[in-house]
Amino acid sequence: MRDYYRPLVRSDAPRPKDALPLAGGPRWFSHVARHRRDGSVTRIHASEIPEAALARLTTPRAPLLGLDMRQPQIMAILNVTPDSFSDGGLDGSSTEAALRGRRLMTDGADLLDIGGESTRPGAEDVAPGEEISRTEPVIRALAGVPISIDTRKMAVAKAAIRAGAALVNDVSGLTHDPALADFCVENALPVCIMHSQGDPQTMQDAPRYDDVLLDVYDFLEEQVEMLEAKGLSRDKIVVDPGIGFGKTQAHNLALLNGLALFHGLGCPILLGVSRKGFVGRIGDAPDPKKRAPGSIAVALAGIAQGVQIFRVHDVAETRQAIALWQAVEQGAGHDA
Repeated sequence: MRDYYRPLVRSDAPRPKDALPLAGGPRWFSHVARHRRDGSVTRIHASEIPEAALARLTTPRAPLLGLDMRQPQIMAILNVTPDSFSDGGLDGSSTEAALRGRRLMTDGADLLDIGGESTRPGAEDVAPGEEISRTEPVIRALAGVPISIDTRKMAVAKAAIRAGAALVNDVSGLTHDPALADFCVENALPVCIMHSQGDPQTMQDAPRYDDVLLDVYDFLEEQVEMLEAKGLSRDKIVVDPGIGFGKTQAHNLALLNGLALFHGLGCPILLGVSRKGFVGRIGDAPDPKKRAPGSIAVALAGIAQGVQIFRVHDVAETRQAIALWQAVEQGAGHDA
């Protein structure tokens, strides 16, 4: 029976002599939770796990688009769609969208994730030509800004990269358009693989898993290994468990509780929970625009587990929360 290892992440001081660095960052662990498909979870010392698994958990993550993966990085959401669940239809032109992108960077974003197709539950497919017409002019207008293209389609990614994007973020985990994986490999492009069950039209129709944490891990591992076998180095791959994409509230919470497991893939972890439905349900906030406090709370829980990248709508608020979290955790360096 296969073993899965979830580091029990800590950040307190002083560290014990047997502490190991988590992904080369400031957090550490000395024990792991060993998960098995029979449902058992056992606490064991890190010295008991295989050398290869330990290396994946501890090896420093390479910089991504020049960004230091030892520190939390904010990916700002810039949807240029008429129908995204929270920020669709905000801009009247590509010029206005680019100005909004500049403001997000001023607010403290480290990179922008630009998307031209809504992937909210029930959303319809958008033709590649329409998606390109929405995203390409905005990307060109934001020259010099680190940009990720949020797309499932090779044609859209190709146009975006030519316009100045540098990372491909595919919510289908490279399952929607088989040509996209080859395009990323041939051009040595950083890529984010997200897990989703089904497509946006059907993904919330009674999603089911044997064990959501392990099932999502297996999918991401398979896609990472596929890209690596094709020739893309693992240090160019980011993984995203896909909170809210083909998951119930219970699935989302199980994934969030077990996020540290995904460090075992040896890649930076991206977490996207901003303004999502479960935040509104648990936090009693029906209006998506009033879900910043709950979204930030979940992001901070991700920081505690060593997540490296946070995809958010509320950039300034998230940046402030991270700064305070780090100041308290470090306990020094700020005036009274």
